[in-house]
Amino acid sequence: MHLAGPAAAQVDLDDAFAKIDGTLLAVALGGVLVILLLVYRSVLMPLLVIAGALLALAAACAALYALARWGLLPIDGQTQGIVFVLVVGASTDYALLLAARHREELAGQPDAAAAMAAACRATAPPVLASAGIIACAMMTLTLSDLPAERALGPAVAIAMVCCAAVSLTFLPALLVLCGPRTLRPPTGRETGSRWTATARTLAHRPRRVWVGSLLLLAAGAACAPLLASSGVPLHQALPAGAPSVAGHEVLTRHFPAGTASPLTIVAPASGASGVRNQVAATPGVASSVIVPSGAEGRVLVLATLSDTPDSARARETVTRLRASLAGTGVLVGGQSAQHADLQEASVRGQRLITPLVLLVVLVLLVLLVRCVLLPLLLVAAAWASLFTAFGTAALVFRLVTGASVTEPAVMLFSFVFLVALGVDYNIFLVHRIRSEAVRHGTAAGVRRGLETTSGVISAAGLILAATFATLTVMPLLYLAQIGCIVAIGVLIDTLLVRLFLVPALILDLGHRTWWPTLLPGDRPRTGTTAASAPHPGDQGRPAVSRPTS
Repeated sequence: MHLAGPAAAQVDLDDAFAKIDGTLLAVALGGVLVILLLVYRSVLMPLLVIAGALLALAAACAALYALARWGLLPIDGQTQGIVFVLVVGASTDYALLLAARHREELAGQPDAAAAMAAACRATAPPVLASAGIIACAMMTLTLSDLPAERALGPAVAIAMVCCAAVSLTFLPALLVLCGPRTLRPPTGRETGSRWTATARTLAHRPRRVWVGSLLLLAAGAACAPLLASSGVPLHQALPAGAPSVAGHEVLTRHFPAGTASPLTIVAPASGASGVRNQVAATPGVASSVIVPSGAEGRVLVLATLSDTPDSARARETVTRLRASLAGTGVLVGGQSAQHADLQEASVRGQRLITPLVLLVVLVLLVLLVRCVLLPLLLVAAAWASLFTAFGTAALVFRLVTGASVTEPAVMLFSFVFLVALGVDYNIFLVHRIRSEAVRHGTAAGVRRGLETTSGVISAAGLILAATFATLTVMPLLYLAQIGCIVAIGVLIDTLLVRLFLVPALILDLGHRTWWPTLLPGDRPRTGTTAASAPHPGDQGRPAVSRPTS
């Protein structure tokens, strides 16, 4: 004996979420710990970073629990899983950025407290900008018609506030209290030499680099149309061993696939026979029967579909049926009709929220870097890497599952995350480049920015990609797809867009990057100016005088 149908599938769905929370958090923290051990080659520092991430997660969960308890914000397993992964990844990224700047400040300031104060002042703007952009981008989901999508926006915004607060208060205090055992001051050679070769390559051939990067992105984006958002039936999204999946397979072998959840059609009693005949003649309907409803003047027509109730073909049948019954006062309900309405609402929300996210991110970037051209380039780069991630993920899905079909909500969530997170890492880099360019000019700013931030941002990107990849352990297909798409997109942003495309574009544009402003370091000067003040990456190099006019 097997149990099938929507109720049985919902029980299996609840069981899947109930059993995965601890596993998801353990896998995410385990992956972060391994990468941090490789980065710092010590035990204490990774434990402090994880302690900060856990505190941020505890604060976020407490706030979300209170809102859910008061009935202000519905929280489901999907929202909880995404918040777990995002908090762990973002908190670790902010901790890496702070620790790297603290280590840099210790090179010229032996007092740990003073060095940390300087590090916090330098790190706070990009961290707050990063958290603010992610929070504002996610808040656009509140415009969706679907409650699950609306709830995810405020949940992530609250989580990002907790991440930023812990990273700029608790973690700095913890690092100072633990003293020199956590970090050691770097040597000049150690800081400046690792990314010097990359900076020199970009400086010599910036146009070739960014054109080549765009060609690589275009090759991946060409496969994006393979990722279809036509929806995945729940029996395919659940684990293969779920009881409801076994029941569905047995049912479809012996009965029409829609037997477990027929359409419910409410019709006037006077025209019941005509409605039933019209329903029976609709392609995709296997059978229909009239049932007295108990309501005066109304009857129910139960229509069993030939296809699985939550499949794309069932939704097409609902669309045909509604079109044929339009204007007759007949109402079409049931699981298939609900899924058709959900699909329509998801597509409508995607069309509304997608341009709004881009506009919000663009406005915040303009306010942050105080120019117009560079934010446009950063948003365009995030857009290109997004489609490259979609195309690459489509190929991965086809290799693993044999099909590249997903839900509209997966496309929407992945879009919002990748645009926000893609700009996120560029904020860390561009903020440092601009601060250096103000004093030394754009070309020197790019070199110094790459030398000081490439290592920590690359490590942060790997950590965030690893944490989102942990969603692939979820027994639900669409959450695994979100994790895969976002992980691929973060790696593309970290290793290609942020490391090669954006710096090469800035070098090729020169002082025009900051249009309509002109930075002091790029202003023409008369005579010959000595080299800039010593930079940690310049220690051990001979000072060189060059004309800057």
